[in-house]
Amino acid sequence: MPARNIHHAVVVRALTTDGWTITHDPYPLSFGGKDLFVDLGAEEAALAAEKEGRRIAVEIQSFLGRSPERSLEEAVGQYEIYRLLLAATDPGRVLYMDVSSGTYRGVLADQFGQLVVSGLNLHVVVFDEKSERIVQWIG
Repeated sequence: MPARNIHHAVVVRALTTDGWTITHDPYPLSFGGKDLFVDLGAEEAALAAEKEGRRIAVEIQSFLGRSPERSLEEAVGQYEIYRLLLAATDPGRVLYMDVSSGTYRGVLADQFGQLVVSGLNLHVVVFDEKSERIVQWIG
């Protein structure tokens, strides 16, 4: 079982407050004899006009590495592998990279970060550590 991210509990509370039900903690990804784990799987309650609610997988990133740029490189690599595996095993589930508002402002909101987010079509969810709320959905 993988180690939990330092923000794990906060993200669970933020998603739950935002109307999501945590269905997997962690969400297993198995393919070709390899077993990986995304931090969380969640579903949104279905609306009356929908057959079923949205399903997401959430990988929490803290960007605590040697540098913000190196942390972004590692996070994007992990994200892309998980996105590829989800497309093969659970194509209806959308992968999100989850970051704190401070990490977003410090790494993803500048010109370089925005190029990475838009150019790679990353889905990002931003949470506020203090209020334990989701503050932004991107993608």
